[in-house]
This record gives sequence, C-alpha cells and structure tokens, in this order.
Amino acid sequence: MAAGKKKKGPRQLVGLQCTECKKHNYTTTYNRNNEILKKQSGEKESFPLSKYCKVCKKHTAHKAMKKLK
Repeated sequence: MAAGKKKKGPRQLVGLQCTECKKHNYTTTYNRNNEILKKQSGEKESFPLSKYCKVCKKHTAHKAMKKLK
C-alpha cells in the first residue's frame, strides 16, 4: 500500500485521551459499523477503555477522540 492512501472499509482511526489529565496517549482503530449495531441493540459500547496513562502513572479510563493531533 502506498503512503498517503486511505484504507477502504468501516475501520476508523481514533485517538485515546485520558479522562483525568486530558492528555492524548494512544491511537487505535475500531469498526464503526459494529459500534452502531451495539448502540441499536443496547449492548455495552467499546469506549471508554481502561489504559495506562504515563502522565497519571496509573490505569485510567480513556475516551475516543475523533481529531488526532
């Protein structure tokens, strides 16, 4: 795959932001279609995730950010 080409499909690139210190720590992908189906069926959503924050030095909840810095 050449650099600069977009991937085709439902997977979206998102950044994860710590809910306590508001720092951007991780980037990940998720399947947007699965999230829509989870909302419709009433299942638990994927976000927030519990991840280790280097600034807080503990595991905290990380929420998805659409805009990557």
